[in-house]
Amino acid sequence: MKLTMGKHALEMGGPYLGELQDSTPLMADMPALHKRLEEDGYLLIRALHDRQKVKEARRVVLENLDRAEQLAPGAPLIDGVIAAGKRGKFYGGSKAITHTPAFLDVVEAPELMQFFSQFLAGPSLTYDFKWLRVVAQGNFTGAHYDIVYMGRGTTKVYTVWTPLGDLPYEMGPLAILVGSHRFERIKETYGEMDVDRDKVTGWFSNDPVELVDTYGGQWRTAEFKMGDALIFGMYTMHGSLSNTTDRFRLSCDTRYQRADEPIDERWIGENPLAHYAWMKGATVPMTEARRRWGV
Repeated sequence: MKLTMGKHALEMGGPYLGELQDSTPLMADMPALHKRLEEDGYLLIRALHDRQKVKEARRVVLENLDRAEQLAPGAPLIDGVIAAGKRGKFYGGSKAITHTPAFLDVVEAPELMQFFSQFLAGPSLTYDFKWLRVVAQGNFTGAHYDIVYMGRGTTKVYTVWTPLGDLPYEMGPLAILVGSHRFERIKETYGEMDVDRDKVTGWFSNDPVELVDTYGGQWRTAEFKMGDALIFGMYTMHGSLSNTTDRFRLSCDTRYQRADEPIDERWIGENPLAHYAWMKGATVPMTEARRRWGV
């Protein structure tokens, strides 16, 4: 089976693309979860969220998309079929959606916050800014570290990637470059970047094959059900497969850390500052930045 990632059709089970390892059986064993995260750079947890709560959050997002005329007329709302010519949108910071009770019931659920308090061995918090993505046909996410977007506080911040719907391969689920959290040369160059300070385009590469050929590792992905989630740290390279369907891929990224550690001020508060300089005015292409860094 070949799956699309950017401009490449990658064979599942081949040298470039494999299956994510399921860490759900380790949920009751925090030391084992930490060891798995250290080894692989990610944790795939099935049914981390309550499926019914995710379904309700999906409904809220789709109702907003329908009112904005993003959905195909006459198609069932829950299917999220793309209206002709619509291209999807990043809804990060759109509090009218991301701070509805239904959405917060997923990403700020007491059981999720309790999990992170146990995982981090101390009281946890989640950033007020929520990264909601509506991905249209043909789109994908290039390879990047999260640290370049939110690295002004502790580096011990964890992303939870939550699909807001069942995601078969063809809808473009997230993919992890396993081993990338040990790419020391990339971590000490690209990983030290701040997109608002340095004004460099954020994705390290649009070419998943180039990364594997140059630095090693293997891309891994999976099919997801509502309630499943991926957890990973700031130095895990990730991107996504391409959405090759006529339906929107809905997903959100939320961030968690210990409450007593430094926090990146751009992502907290009633109205988070968010990115204030990145992609405004002249921006350094990543190709130029990589040439300077020698990576």
